[in-house]
Amino acid sequence: MKILAVCTGTAERLPGKSYKTGINKHATGGSVIVDAEGLLGDAICNRKHHGGVDQAVYIEGSLTLDWWSGELGRTLAPGTFGENLVVGGLDNRDVAVGDRFIAGDLVLEVTSARIPCATFAAKMGDYGFVKRYTKAGRPGIYCRVIRGGAVTADAPVEYQPFAGAKVMMPEMMATFGKRLSTEDRARYLAAPIHYKLRAILEEQST
Repeated sequence: MKILAVCTGTAERLPGKSYKTGINKHATGGSVIVDAEGLLGDAICNRKHHGGVDQAVYIEGSLTLDWWSGELGRTLAPGTFGENLVVGGLDNRDVAVGDRFIAGDLVLEVTSARIPCATFAAKMGDYGFVKRYTKAGRPGIYCRVIRGGAVTADAPVEYQPFAGAKVMMPEMMATFGKRLSTEDRARYLAAPIHYKLRAILEEQST
């Protein structure tokens, strides 16, 4: 695997929207520093639902973007889905919470699946895209930064699968907002999931 693109964005307004968003991202040249809050210089406008330590970096796999290009009938430029990194040879469906991506000094750990929102639909110019993206079952990947560092396109990526019980990205998206069984809740809590989801599940278990 290798990093095919490193993408950042600035705060912009989408057509018909009154608020600014950083979802419009584009491939950058050169090296970008990544710290605990994400890529330096990348705009994150709505910090209630985006960004933060457990959603610091957003990844899309190239195989997933290729699939979407076929579905949409057009080539998707890096950053189209608002991703920070495009990882070559990766299918989002194969990724689990706790998996790690290592590129040089940078170490990223998967925490959660991307849940589509109205801003994403507006970005795609299709207000039915939330439903379409959910039905496809190929969600993007949010990561926390275990160790910061610089990242560049073409950098090789080491992929380390999580050693524990698997919580796969499609399952995470499919169960979003739903009450889990006792067994599934224990499996989720045994993985390094996003801290907000952990708090919800721990509350359900009391």
